Amino acid sequence: MIASCDESHVEGKGKNHLDINGRFGKFKGMKCSVSTGNDNICRSVAPVTSPASACARISLPGVMDAEGRVDESRLRMHIFKNGGVSPDERGQVWRFLFGMYPCSSTALERHLLLEQMAVRYQVMKRKWQHLLPGAVRLRLNGTDAELLTAVKFFDQRQDEEQNQQQYQSEEAQEKLSFLQLQAQVLFERVTFDLEELQEAIRIIDKDVPRTDRDLPYYRNEGLGNLLVLRDILITYAAFHPEVSYAQGMNDLCSRFLEVLDSEVDTYWSFSCYMEKFSKDFRADGLYRKMELEAALLKELDPQLHSHLVTDNMERLTFCHRWLLLGFQREFEHSDALRLFEILSCDHLELISQQVDRVRYQERLARKHSLEEEPVTELHAVNTDFTFELFMCATILLENRDTLLSCRNEVQLIQFTSSLQGKLDLNSTLTKAEEHIYNYCKRSSWDYLNGLYRTRKSKEDHFLYQLRNLFS
Repeated sequence: MIASCDESHVEGKGKNHLDINGRFGKFKGMKCSVSTGNDNICRSVAPVTSPASACARISLPGVMDAEGRVDESRLRMHIFKNGGVSPDERGQVWRFLFGMYPCSSTALERHLLLEQMAVRYQVMKRKWQHLLPGAVRLRLNGTDAELLTAVKFFDQRQDEEQNQQQYQSEEAQEKLSFLQLQAQVLFERVTFDLEELQEAIRIIDKDVPRTDRDLPYYRNEGLGNLLVLRDILITYAAFHPEVSYAQGMNDLCSRFLEVLDSEVDTYWSFSCYMEKFSKDFRADGLYRKMELEAALLKELDPQLHSHLVTDNMERLTFCHRWLLLGFQREFEHSDALRLFEILSCDHLELISQQVDRVRYQERLARKHSLEEEPVTELHAVNTDFTFELFMCATILLENRDTLLSCRNEVQLIQFTSSLQGKLDLNSTLTKAEEHIYNYCKRSSWDYLNGLYRTRKSKEDHFLYQLRNLFS
């Protein structure tokens, strides 16, 4: 996969029983095709919207009711237990998984929501295009013939969209005008820092032309999707100045565009995703994630931890791209898509909710007990250790000997480059679950031992006071 997020420099601004017998066993040896279908079909530029998605059904058992509402818990559980969903289901599932459509919405409600989201996106895009007319089109230097072709295909799509609007009924046009007025009022007071936005566009224009151009989705007429991706990223940067744009966002957004194959759907799904993960593109988010990865590695392999976490190794920062992009380049492309939806199921986050409920019940029981002194709070597991951190640790542990032989940053970068497209997803998933199970078992045992020692200490203290009383 063509890279646009450099390892050494970034420019710009987990609820289920842990089954160590191989939850992903039914996917053993399976190679999913990419979600957009057969690689040999003729690609075209993604449409602005995908109206059929509003009423499309999800066939996963027990996930969608008769009116189109989705049971989010069952959806996430199905994805994690079965190692992802089939390519045919992926586009519709992602619209719920990443929050474009509320899981509580019906098919009828989603039709209205999509109309509203489409109009709002168009108004947002026109706003920055009006203020920066010179940025509407990608600047071409004439040396990239494929980009010249991409612009041609993109312009053709624009013309087709405009022609379709001319044939709308009077009622549809009136409804569209009303929604446009609503959106204009909503975004009327939004202002841009034009200097910062222009800088973001400069970086986007450098990154987009080298994004995933080896994928079937961007071949032939599909080249025009590079321009669709550009518009989505600029619109996001314009209306999220606190995040703006950073290298790596193009790879993430490209993943959504490939799966959803719709400009509007991609924008809103990507925006929902970034609401939770935009911090990973900031320095403090990078530092926090690397700290957690280092802490987990210390739990699993102290020797490897002490070797990697040194000044010249920069505290595991070579792993940041893995975590930032969801291991996008380390696995075969279709497997990387599966992994992305698995990691997005918040597996350990859901586990932590169960743990919190148990701890709450323990606190209630302790409150009504006869013990006068409170028991020191002990933590069974670190719930900040998400599944992606265990995936990262698994890759490190599987390459332990090679990593122990690395002596500097250059050798580490060479090591990470050697893994691209080489890792087996099913094997890595199974081993990561084994590490989770062993970590939770060991942590729980330590927790019980600590609880026993605390209570034993209190009993010994009581006996000591009793002996003093009668001596």
